Amino acid sequence: MFLVGAIAVSIIMMIMPKLLAPKKPNKEKLTTYECGNETIGRTWLGFKSNYFMYALVFAAFDVETVFLYPWALTFQKLGTFAFVEMFVFILILLVGFWYAWKEGALEWM
Repeated sequence: MFLVGAIAVSIIMMIMPKLLAPKKPNKEKLTTYECGNETIGRTWLGFKSNYFMYALVFAAFDVETVFLYPWALTFQKLGTFAFVEMFVFILILLVGFWYAWKEGALEWM
């Protein structure tokens, strides 16, 4: 039921703008806008995917390191088992970091 509901809501959300949005195209609306200046040359420039990979790796590791803070606050109450679990967690992060480095996701140029 949830799958059917999710698919139905997705389809409805894609169809509603097509039905309800005003459709009054004119020459001015179809031009490319660049801070009020007319564009010169190609207006569609592609970005290297490495920049996106760099951002994704940063976001992933940044979010994962947030989990270190609550662990550090309750470290003495948790005991040895929590220490071992955090060691495994950091080991997994390091393996992911090594893999990203090996694949070249951290190379800027």
